[in-house]
Amino acid sequence: MSAKHAVNAAAAIEVPSYLLENYWWAYVHPSAVRIFERQWLLNLILCGNYARLREAALDELGPSLAGRTLQIACVYGDLTPRLAARVAAGGILDVVDVLPVQLANLAQKLAGDSRVRLWLGDSARLDVEKGRYDQALVFFLLHEQPESVRRATLVEALRAVKPGGKVVVIEYHDPSRWHPLKAILRLVLRRLEPFALDLWAHGLERWLPDGRARIVAKKTYFGGLYQKVVLRA
Repeated sequence: MSAKHAVNAAAAIEVPSYLLENYWWAYVHPSAVRIFERQWLLNLILCGNYARLREAALDELGPSLAGRTLQIACVYGDLTPRLAARVAAGGILDVVDVLPVQLANLAQKLAGDSRVRLWLGDSARLDVEKGRYDQALVFFLLHEQPESVRRATLVEALRAVKPGGKVVVIEYHDPSRWHPLKAILRLVLRRLEPFALDLWAHGLERWLPDGRARIVAKKTYFGGLYQKVVLRA
């Protein structure tokens, strides 16, 4: 990781046990990066919807990102480089992740872009002052977390943005009853994504802090399998 991209890379961060136990094969092991950092594979995993969901997130955040934007967790593919390209003069994009291997991989994709700062940290315990950011993005992270961590991540995301600030969430959603892939996807998620079916069983409001956020927009995609939820702090 380059010096430009090391905000607090020297800090000691404990990797959560749920991540080590359930997602070592996807994010933790160095080979995971070599396997999954392929745009075509990500598109396959998301049933051909990677670009569509990426653009849904980018469009919600806006064509020009002034002020401070926070991305919580690294994302495989070209989401972050495209997000970085929208940062306006004087703006900053911070990306936080708990895994150094993921931050190092993202640093290579950003090619020293000075508008982006990478930060080693836990989404459930963000080391930032309240209201630091204008907006935040959580892209396919919550389904990988057990309920207590998912709730803490949303609390922290909402705490990190200023009053009235926006938190954009892209996630799984309960697909329509008629969805042709519903049965097989349920089996795949149950086997590989042990917490993902929570997002099928409950709406996102289940994990929101009482009285500290509101859902201002929601849209589903691909027969209801995916959702974009916009929160206001």
